[in-house]
Amino acid sequence: MGLFDNISGPGTGTTVPGGNVAKPLVIALLALLASRYMSGGAKDAPASASPKTGATSEPDASPSDILGGLGGLLKQFQQNGFGDAINSWIGTGQNKTIPANQISDVLGPNIIDALSQRTGLPKDQISVVLSEVLPNTVDQLTPEGRLPTRQEIARLIG
Repeated sequence: MGLFDNISGPGTGTTVPGGNVAKPLVIALLALLASRYMSGGAKDAPASASPKTGATSEPDASPSDILGGLGGLLKQFQQNGFGDAINSWIGTGQNKTIPANQISDVLGPNIIDALSQRTGLPKDQISVVLSEVLPNTVDQLTPEGRLPTRQEIARLIG
């Protein structure tokens, strides 16, 4: 069983007709951030990936996408004044919570819009689900209190 089969926390039960939205939403976020982070794009750059339809669709995500997405997520949080929150998720201590409206502030409207297009979910629901599942997901992706290597990511999502 891979990491994304084990996403747990309050958001795990967040569903829409057809199933759980946490897993595809987190994968879509990390893939989107990876593509922007690796290409040097800013958070306000328009989404370049084509939208996916259906709330249960799951984009393909390679270990390098996830790793780049984690780096992009870390950078977004640090640049927007929430480095302490994401550092708590990466570190080995207690995970700090972050309200849905602050998730929207950190990621910016263009990323929320792109995730809404990819998943078919309303923007406000995306922020709520991400605020519930991101702390635990990042924590699971960084089990040793640091960003993992590509090999470690492949093993975690395997």
